Amino acid sequence: MESTGSYWKPVFNILEETLTVYLANPHQVKPRKGHKTDNKDGHWLAHLLRHAMIQPSFIPPRPIRELRDLTRRRKKLIGAGSSEKNRIQKVLEDANVKLGNVLSDIFGVSGQLMLDALLEGKAQPNEIAQMAKRRARKRIPELVAALEKHRMSDHQRRMIRLSVAHMEMLEKQITQLDEQIEAHIREIGLIKQWELLQSIPGMQAGSAATVLAETGADMQQFGDERNISSWAGVCPGNNRSAGKSKSNHTNKGNSWLRSALTECAQGASKKKNCFLKDKFWHITTKHGGKRAPAVMAVAHNLLRLVFQVLSTGKPYQERSATPLEPPQRERMIRHHIRRLGKLGMAVGRPVAAPLRPHSTHPRRLKASPH
Repeated sequence: MESTGSYWKPVFNILEETLTVYLANPHQVKPRKGHKTDNKDGHWLAHLLRHAMIQPSFIPPRPIRELRDLTRRRKKLIGAGSSEKNRIQKVLEDANVKLGNVLSDIFGVSGQLMLDALLEGKAQPNEIAQMAKRRARKRIPELVAALEKHRMSDHQRRMIRLSVAHMEMLEKQITQLDEQIEAHIREIGLIKQWELLQSIPGMQAGSAATVLAETGADMQQFGDERNISSWAGVCPGNNRSAGKSKSNHTNKGNSWLRSALTECAQGASKKKNCFLKDKFWHITTKHGGKRAPAVMAVAHNLLRLVFQVLSTGKPYQERSATPLEPPQRERMIRHHIRRLGKLGMAVGRPVAAPLRPHSTHPRRLKASPH
């Protein structure tokens, strides 16, 4: 069958228990233009299958598919919550409330207190600004300026209350889904693999459940790290013709897995004493401050670590620092001396004293001043 939307699923549900179903990628079995009908498509698929020219798509077993439904539902609810936050921010901007220009997150502790006071409509800007907590108290004058002369009406307060109520409902459902995801993982006997994935830098319980739901626990179906990286769409593309390399952009792959890996990559970039953090900032500096290539490179590394952890059944062990080669060490010394010189600090290069060769003659050892 061709993998077109969700139309193949009802047929697959009937044939799953009695037949081996090959789910074909439409791009790989696409017929010629101008020679397409339903009957010809059927004959063409049968011809390709008879000659073993169809590469079947990965269809996980039913317990993993049910786990996918839970994790993907959770992802959608989180996206809906982000949309509601954007709606609240839009209403505040319409009401001349510029809290977003002062606070990094208006849904933090300080922002929530100020938002509740604005919804009540009784406190003055000075009183609302005094609700700031911790580091936000340093910006009280800016908060007062952001709240002065606001034009929040009763209609806008009603709109914000609707969004807040929806966000509370979403948070309850997300909490319920977290409990159901953990219970389902325990039920299908994948709690060990789930805990192994959480040992990887930047990967927490929610991300580990998403990765487990998308890839499954059996890595033999992918063969090696290269195949799973290509399937997920986190490795460079392969487009070379006539000895020339063309675009090497990543393919689409599994969007759910790719999204989870990029989120984990951003978390790993902030983890101390981790080689992924060093790699992230090295690539970011190399590309002039652009983080997108670094995020994708770290996501690629994370998926390779996922393959290794699930294949070996052993938790991730942090790599030891790789010793620098003499050329690398000399290059770093020259770089830092040059940078210090630009800052106006003259630093002399230390010169190591040459070591004298050891002699085995006893008389010369006694006569040596050392």
